[in-house]
Amino acid sequence: MITLSMVYWLAGAYLLAVAALGLRDRHNPRRHATALFWGLLGLMFLAADRLAPAVVGVVVVVLAVLAGFGGLGRGRYDEPSPEAKRAEALRLGNRLFWPALLIPGVCVLLAVVLKDVSFGGRYLLGREQTTLVALGVACVVAAIAACRLTRQTPWSAVEQSRRLIDAVGWAALLPLLLATLGGVFAAAGVGEAVAALVEMAIPVDNRFVVVLAYALGMALFTMVMGNAFAAFPVMTAGIGLPLLVQLHGADAAPLAAIGMLSGYCGTLLTPMAANFNLVPAALLELKDPNAVIRQQVATALPLLVCNIALMYFIVFR
Repeated sequence: MITLSMVYWLAGAYLLAVAALGLRDRHNPRRHATALFWGLLGLMFLAADRLAPAVVGVVVVVLAVLAGFGGLGRGRYDEPSPEAKRAEALRLGNRLFWPALLIPGVCVLLAVVLKDVSFGGRYLLGREQTTLVALGVACVVAAIAACRLTRQTPWSAVEQSRRLIDAVGWAALLPLLLATLGGVFAAAGVGEAVAALVEMAIPVDNRFVVVLAYALGMALFTMVMGNAFAAFPVMTAGIGLPLLVQLHGADAAPLAAIGMLSGYCGTLLTPMAANFNLVPAALLELKDPNAVIRQQVATALPLLVCNIALMYFIVFR
C-alpha cells in the first residue's frame, strides 16, 4: 500500500517546493542556479525511473557543474527573533527532542513489528526496501509531531528546512552520490582487485590479520571516499565475503553490521565527509573548520578497536 515510489514522490515534491521558494527569494544572489539545482533533483526523484539513462546522466552532470562552480547561494528566511527562539526553547525544554526520537522509534515499529501487516491481501508497506519505506513514513510522522509541538504549519516546516538545506548545499547529496559510487566500484571489479592485493600483502590464513585488514580497510577507505556506503561494497566484495565469510566461516550479517560501524569510525575522522564534519562547523561559525573532527577522534579510535575485537570474537560460527 505504501511503496518506496511514494516516498520518492514526496521527497521530489518537497524539493520542488524548496526550489520554488528559493526562486522567489530575491535576497539570494544565486537564486536562479539554486532553484535549478533543487528543482532538477526534485524532478529526478519524481521521474528518473521513466527517463532514459542518458537524460539522467546529463542531469547529474548539470548538478555537478552547478555545485562545482559555486552556483548555490543563501537568501533571507522567515525566522523568529533570537528572543522568541529562547522563549520557545524554554517553553518546550527537552520536548524538542521528541520528534527526532520518533524517527527511529516509528521506523523500527514499522520495519520490524508491523512489516507483515496486510489489508485485503496487500501489505501495509511494500515488500521491497521495507526499511526505507518505514524511514520515509517515520520522517513524515516526526514532521507532523514537530508542527503540533511547536504550533507551526507544515509550510513553515518547509521554509525552515529550506534555510538548513541551503546552508548544507550540495553536500546534502554526498551520501547518495558516494553510495552510488561504491556500487560503481563494485561493478567495475575494484573489490576483486582489492582481494588480489590483500592476498599478496597479508597471510590470509590468519583470521585476526584478515579481520584487522577488513576493519581498518573499511575505516581508511571511508576516510578517502567520505562515506561508509561507498567503502562497504568494495571492502566487503574484496575482503569480507571471499576471505572472512567463505574462507574463515564468518556469519555475514553481524560481519556486515560491524564492518559498517568500522566505516563510520572513518567518517568521524575525515573532512571528506563534509556533510557530517565541515557543515556543522560552518553552521556553528567555528573558527577551526576541523573542530568537529578533533572532538570526534577520542570516540572514533577506541570504537574502531572495539569493532575489531567484536568482529574477531563474535562473528565466527
